[in-house]
Amino acid sequence: MQPPLNSLQESIARQREALKELLREPLEQVAKACSHAWGERETLNDLLGVALSRLPMCKYLYALDTNGVQISDNISRDGIIEKDFGRDRSDRPYMNERVPSEGFLLSQAYISLRARRPSLTAIQIVRDESGQVLGFIGADFDLRNLPLTGKLYEEPTYWRQIKGDPAIRGTVFHQTRAASMMDNSIDTVLSVLEELMVDHGVFHAILHFSSSRAVIWLFDDPYRYRLLDIDALTHPDTCLIYPHQPYPANALVPKDKIRPILDSLRDLRFMDEMFYLRSGTLNIFNGVVGLTFSCDGSHYLPWDEFLGKGADFWARGNAGGLDCPV
Repeated sequence: MQPPLNSLQESIARQREALKELLREPLEQVAKACSHAWGERETLNDLLGVALSRLPMCKYLYALDTNGVQISDNISRDGIIEKDFGRDRSDRPYMNERVPSEGFLLSQAYISLRARRPSLTAIQIVRDESGQVLGFIGADFDLRNLPLTGKLYEEPTYWRQIKGDPAIRGTVFHQTRAASMMDNSIDTVLSVLEELMVDHGVFHAILHFSSSRAVIWLFDDPYRYRLLDIDALTHPDTCLIYPHQPYPANALVPKDKIRPILDSLRDLRFMDEMFYLRSGTLNIFNGVVGLTFSCDGSHYLPWDEFLGKGADFWARGNAGGLDCPV
């Protein structure tokens, strides 16, 4: 299945383009000013110091020759860092990317050597008046200091399949489902969970069938999860400790579809003694059902698409592609 237009990669690309537009002109001006003092260490330091004051998000500025060797000191907000003069940066990720013809490159994100932080480096070619390449201006940025201009990335809701642990996939034909305590009380467990999701503010739940537990998240306390063991899941009194909450109007999953989804998870749990559901997830806001099978293959798909399949579809081997591992 093809990802939608708002895929993760395209969201990243849009953000990078916005950062390029923000940085391209200031660094071009820095390169032009430095071209007149190329090879003069102290003058370059002074020019880079002035430029750094105009780039509040920049962490370090420095000049490199055509071999990637530093010919200025590192200029930082705390002053000059002399130990980097003469440093060979030719093996750094940003020096191994091809600089576009316009002379400006915003590198891919990488982990910095010293701070071990996700970082970006902008590289600007420096030319003399005849157009001859003299070297480069390098500008390092810590990702947390950059002004992210894009909107929050939206998780896609198309069907995705993810391969699991090869060690588990390799032994799937030698295993059989062992009845868990949740299996033995499955109807009670599903009724309790349905009540919690429809009337008591639970918007996200993970059912671990094999280990007989559930993890839940509530509207009123979304930053912390709660673990329900089999005792809590088999006692309807558990619902009394969570205040009544009206079902949210902005949920993608209609409340009358909660029980059919849970029942379908039950069907997949018992569909086969070799290929069966180990855990199931439901989030009513993004409308996604998550499935992890005995072969450790996982699927994430929209709730309505999930209900449209049925146990027969999965029993034919689609728990992870026809050979089970996805």
